[in-house]
Amino acid sequence: MLSARSKALLRRWLTGLGALILLLVGVWFGGHPGWLPGPLASVFVSKTADERLVQTTLELIGKDYYRPVDTQKLLDTGLEQAVASLHDPYSHFFPPALYSSFQQQTNPQVSGIGVEVAPQPVDGGIEVEEVIQGSPAAHAGLAHGDIITAVGTHSLAGQSVAAGSELIRGRAGTKVTLTVRHGSSSSRVTITRAQISVPVAASKLLHYHGKRLGYLYLTQFAPNAGAELRAQVERMLRDHAQGLILDLRNNPGGLLTQAVAVASLFLDHGTIVTTRGRSQPTNVYLALGDAIAPRIPMVVLVDRGTASSAEIVTAALKDHGRAKVVGTHTFGKGVFQELMPLAGGAALDITVGEFYTPNGQNLGGGGVKEGKGITPNVYVYDNPNAPGKHALAVAEQTVAAEIR
Repeated sequence: MLSARSKALLRRWLTGLGALILLLVGVWFGGHPGWLPGPLASVFVSKTADERLVQTTLELIGKDYYRPVDTQKLLDTGLEQAVASLHDPYSHFFPPALYSSFQQQTNPQVSGIGVEVAPQPVDGGIEVEEVIQGSPAAHAGLAHGDIITAVGTHSLAGQSVAAGSELIRGRAGTKVTLTVRHGSSSSRVTITRAQISVPVAASKLLHYHGKRLGYLYLTQFAPNAGAELRAQVERMLRDHAQGLILDLRNNPGGLLTQAVAVASLFLDHGTIVTTRGRSQPTNVYLALGDAIAPRIPMVVLVDRGTASSAEIVTAALKDHGRAKVVGTHTFGKGVFQELMPLAGGAALDITVGEFYTPNGQNLGGGGVKEGKGITPNVYVYDNPNAPGKHALAVAEQTVAAEIR
């Protein structure tokens, strides 16, 4: 007869063997659900039923459709449409090629010739909006307003800006030949591409009725925006600026962490922003405690294109009484997104939560709808015939009045 200890060991061994057999049976039946009755089949395959449905559908289309089909492209299109069905203008599925292009557009380190182009094509090609100082394009003589009509033998007439930009970009050290129209004349120019560092922050000293004003310009909240703007603020302080103007017009936003870093340059304490999401806890972001200009008179210049992280900074400075806001109502975005890289080089960029200003306001219009944004302290409707100049003049006047 078996002892009590031997019986316990035997029961444990049999239990383990039974679990292993069930696991193997489950794996086999999971791959052969047709051998099981419906209720049992659902037990083994329920966790992967949707995956199997998608995979089977794509395989059948790839095998039986009357003409060849790129099933990967079909899958990408389906995922794009699935995200589009959320009716969220800020959420996107990026197939690998589109995600690569998106990374190049948002990365301040790019390989190319050093131009920024207008978002919409013009008659005959794409228009140069800005030439980066010291870039290959600057050395080649390209200027604001030039029209790039061809890249090599490829005409850009009727092409999208994205398609034209893709032809212009390329590996550093390679050459690209452009046909450029300047006014009524055209010329061909060959440019050697280089690794371009696109600055997101700039500054200059302005003089207003004997007062020295530091003008700060930030284009986007890219990965190094806080550090770049800090350097520009320090430069203006070394030049003995008595007041600051932070120009966030047409700034579409960017990284939340950089919004906190930028606001922390001017606030030595307090809440910058609070975020809430369905799948994450409420987060309260406080000033980092490394302010370099917490008391100098300041104005934030905004317009309808001031959005997202740019609105977070503007609201934080306004709510804490740190700066006056000059311009028009901002965009009115009250949600934020998270970018999630996926297998195969794709990515999902989806709305994951809402943000709230230090005063507890959500700037959106409920969910992903546009809201009223930030109401400026001094409302300025810019002159469409000289955009930017009138609003900047009012900003100068406003901050100068604060200087004692």
